[in-house]
Amino acid sequence: MRPRLPRARRPLSMVLGLSVLAVLAACSKPEPQPEPIRAVRTQKVSTGSATAQQEYAGEIKARTETRLSFRVGGKLMSRSVNLGDEVKAGQVIAQLDPSDLKLGQDAAAAGLRAAQANWDQVSADLKRYRDLFAQGFIGAAELERRETAVKAAQATLDQARSQAGVQGNQTQYTRLVADAAGVVTGVDAEPGTVVAAGTPVVRLALSGARDMVFNVPEDRVTSVRALLKQPGALQVRLWGATGEPVRATLRELAAAADPTTRTFVAKADLASGEVRLGQTATVAFDLVKRDAVTRLPLAAVVEQGGQSVVWLLDAATMTVKPQPVQIAGADGNLVLVSGGVQPGQEVVTAGVHVLTAGMKVKRYAEPVRPAASR
Repeated sequence: MRPRLPRARRPLSMVLGLSVLAVLAACSKPEPQPEPIRAVRTQKVSTGSATAQQEYAGEIKARTETRLSFRVGGKLMSRSVNLGDEVKAGQVIAQLDPSDLKLGQDAAAAGLRAAQANWDQVSADLKRYRDLFAQGFIGAAELERRETAVKAAQATLDQARSQAGVQGNQTQYTRLVADAAGVVTGVDAEPGTVVAAGTPVVRLALSGARDMVFNVPEDRVTSVRALLKQPGALQVRLWGATGEPVRATLRELAAAADPTTRTFVAKADLASGEVRLGQTATVAFDLVKRDAVTRLPLAAVVEQGGQSVVWLLDAATMTVKPQPVQIAGADGNLVLVSGGVQPGQEVVTAGVHVLTAGMKVKRYAEPVRPAASR
């Protein structure tokens, strides 16, 4: 066997140096790439006057809509109208079973006849007793008793007559009659149902004036109330209509907010135009004219910390900073700014969602479109 030769040993300093280099190579990180400069669109601030327009969606409703109901209870035997039917004044809409009420009417009539017969009898007796009193055969006390009996009989007769009249009316109330012409907008009871007095059976929108009904938020109530009773102050555009908007007058604005929606119900009188019940429409009106306002795109304004903010560009350093502004309203797709910016300042209108304070940016260069070949 050949003897094993010893390996050549490396110097200790070389081994330690290689170890340190390996550790440093493992711990070192690549240098971060510089953040690209964002490109933004901007707009120079200029002021002018503006009249903001407010729009709300609403519905066409009848000025008067009533819920017709019976004045007595009973079983609904028939209903002669359906949803959407036109009704004339005096037309019979529904009928109750009158059997029990007719029996009550007959009983009241019998009671009236009995009271009449009793009154006739005591009246004849009084006449005879007056003759006897004049001849001295009876005393004054007996005559007074007969006169009192006649008064009691008269009261009983009046009561029976009134009761008979009430029962007669009750029988007539089994026929539900329309008080005025209109259109049936709802049906609340079907034949065979036992309804109580006052239970709605049919909803009737009366013919005549029509209203545009819409809801106003709390922050706009004051400005809308200023338009109350001003002829033609509102413009109503019917859904699907191609003609000119219909002029309307705000005739009513609720004094209290709806507990659910926290909005105020407003009703506008339509002065002209062919409208249909339930038709969707949009009502528009001009708010108070404002001076020294700036129009900015909606995308230029963001919400930060409960404030409306725009981003201003410093042309010298090409950096941006947030600037709180006061919003005066809207004009279509534009925001009306009444304070916070000065004429000549440059506002970022696109790319605001990625900006931070002090960020360097560059203006967006519109691409040059090639000329169309002939």
